[in-house]
Amino acid sequence: MLKIEGKAKDLGGFSVMRLLPHPLRRMVGPFIFFDHMGPARFEPGHGLDVRPHPHIGLATVTYLFQGMFRHRDSLGTVRDIGPRAVNWMTAGRGISHSERSPPELRASGHGVHGIQTWVALPKSHETMAPAFRHHPAGSIPSVRLEGGTARVIAGEMWDERSPVRFPHPIIYAEVNLQPGAMLPMEAAWGERAVYIVSGDATLNGEPLPERQMWVLDDGTEPVLEARDNVHAMICGGAPMDGPREIWWNMVASDPALIEVAKADWKADPFGGRWGPIADEHEHIPAPD
Repeated sequence: MLKIEGKAKDLGGFSVMRLLPHPLRRMVGPFIFFDHMGPARFEPGHGLDVRPHPHIGLATVTYLFQGMFRHRDSLGTVRDIGPRAVNWMTAGRGISHSERSPPELRASGHGVHGIQTWVALPKSHETMAPAFRHHPAGSIPSVRLEGGTARVIAGEMWDERSPVRFPHPIIYAEVNLQPGAMLPMEAAWGERAVYIVSGDATLNGEPLPERQMWVLDDGTEPVLEARDNVHAMICGGAPMDGPREIWWNMVASDPALIEVAKADWKADPFGGRWGPIADEHEHIPAPD
């Protein structure tokens, strides 16, 4: 097993723990980016403001435990996301978007806590048309486990299939276990990583500290055991069809795709391949 300790990033009063990509492990299945956001508290008059920025070659997945974001994108989407719902934005050949705290929450003050991930698109879909799909919390299947529960965010696990559609074998689940519960990590899921959001857990007797990710050895079936109440995420799937380059918010199997997208964003962030975003008049410049 490979232990990954995240790097904490302070985004101006908003703490993010980044686990993937990591120098020792770039991807787990299609997952190429994994951030644990918060928990954080915004005082009245303050909130999250992620200005418009571009993506290519991936799908972004927002999954909140607490709080709400307002998503706007260059397809014309305006959608609030709350706890346990799923915003699945497929960038394909190119999309831009923003994420901000809704005005009503900004006025009153609010908390935010959740996971943001990127999944790399297979080469056959890297340049597909961009798309956005919102899945309400009630549409995500829940599974009763022995000593706990799980929600299947993407893929098929424990004989339940998520409504999320992705063109590559994938697994992604939120798990809550009671003290003493034991959960086998099935080899059939493919490449797998376990991330402990909170609680005291072990994997085959090896302690799993909070806010660490463990990437499991292929073909093994270690057992996740809860010593107290454990909140965890499981992600992975089939190996991706080759390595990926990452530059800023862009992912591609061919660096040339990134170079063209980089030039397009610098030339016209609200036109060309990107297009305008409703009620947005600023953007994040491409880094030098």
